[in-house]
Amino acid sequence: MYNSMKLLFLSSMMMGTILSISSNSWMSIWMGLEINLLSFIPMLTDNKNLMINESAIKYFIIQALASTMLLISVLTIQMKYNTWWEKEDIPSMMIMSSMMMKMGAAPFHFWLPEVMSSTSWPNCMILLTWQKIAPMMAISYCFKMSWFIFMTIMMSIIVGALGGLNQTSLRQIMAYSSINHLGWMISSMVISENMWELYFCIYSMLNIILVLLFKTMNLSFLNQTYSMKNSKIEIKFMLMMTLLSLGGLPPMLGFLPKWIIIQTLIYNSMTLMVTTMILFTIITLYYYMRISFSAIILSNTENSWLNQIKPKNSGMMLPMMSTFSLLGLMCTSNFMLFY
Repeated sequence: MYNSMKLLFLSSMMMGTILSISSNSWMSIWMGLEINLLSFIPMLTDNKNLMINESAIKYFIIQALASTMLLISVLTIQMKYNTWWEKEDIPSMMIMSSMMMKMGAAPFHFWLPEVMSSTSWPNCMILLTWQKIAPMMAISYCFKMSWFIFMTIMMSIIVGALGGLNQTSLRQIMAYSSINHLGWMISSMVISENMWELYFCIYSMLNIILVLLFKTMNLSFLNQTYSMKNSKIEIKFMLMMTLLSLGGLPPMLGFLPKWIIIQTLIYNSMTLMVTTMILFTIITLYYYMRISFSAIILSNTENSWLNQIKPKNSGMMLPMMSTFSLLGLMCTSNFMLFY
């Protein structure tokens, strides 16, 4: 019964997102976002854990506030502006602010680490991937490069890099990593919508691999990664490779979209923005390396009493996906050369 309810809410949540991205009016987008929100809230709740219920209440309040902002903005703007108001500065800023609050981009990011820190890994995976699709598509409808977008990109990159430095919870580290990648995703819209879709697909695949690895190894905090005595060296290697790929280290797949974004922004004379983005992304690589430190060095020196929980069998799907994240850039680079 419990699993059938989860399946019902999951399908309803996906239907809400599909309604939003296939709509031709802002009221339909708002309706799809509301269906998505009201379907995801029951998935966050758990009668056995009050902390999870608290995170569900926080998520509901923030999302309801963002939906109210979107609805009021659309109604106010349509009374004042004629058609094609999405390309005006003030209307696009109002809409994008509500959508960035829904995603958790800086400076509207404060709720995301709090909600992530007290929910389960499957819900974290949905928060990091699926829940960003509809707001990002809504932003693409009214996207216009301005100082507001520039400051949002810079703040997301900086907050995502510096916020994850002093964290010990892996869920909060993933949340700040998501904020950093949101800055790259918004900057990819300067190029085209297809570039954002490429970045999002690669980012989602790497996030799914990481979350499945953390769930397989029963990891929640940073100190647990130093005591993975019972974990196979292959799983540790997959964890290290996926983290480095998510950080954008060449020659792995995660570097490909960042490479294209860097080149295009330099061609558009946005050198200051690109330099800041690269410098602060190097900081994110530091805390990715800190997680994978045990996979590189601490392979035989852990105490056996530190971890008594044996990890679950990872099967064949994780190794295949991790191998693709490692070799994907080489394959795509060769394809681009022939193309």
